[in-house]
Amino acid sequence: MNTRTAAAALAAAALLALTACSSSSDDEADTKAKASASEQELTQEQKDDAAKAAGIPPEPTGEQRQQLLDTLAKAAPDVVKYEDKAIDAARNQCSALNGGGAKVDWTASQRFSYKDVTTTEAQGKAINEALKSSGFCNV
Repeated sequence: MNTRTAAAALAAAALLALTACSSSSDDEADTKAKASASEQELTQEQKDDAAKAAGIPPEPTGEQRQQLLDTLAKAAPDVVKYEDKAIDAARNQCSALNGGGAKVDWTASQRFSYKDVTTTEAQGKAINEALKSSGFCNV
């Protein structure tokens, strides 16, 4: 009889544990759904304002995009191998430059190193100087 009671107790405990796990997952799913809904409620104008407040310039298009790529190529030719990555890195680097970040040359070397492109700290310094002198980071 003790064996049956122990087995029943173990089965009940296992059921409670499974129930607790699924309700936790449901709570996490609800939290994620609410977070996603609030993110979707931001207008493009609000997103642009937030980027500007963070010191990130708008994504360049047309001639301005090409000028930025040419500027980056002069500072460190390999970084423009992946143009979209270079543009994103430049915009994000502006945040460091405009925010008075520490070790901005090192940050640039890390930010502009991707896939098979490796950027040195000296190249990072040249990139920073190019971004400043071109006026791209002025937001």
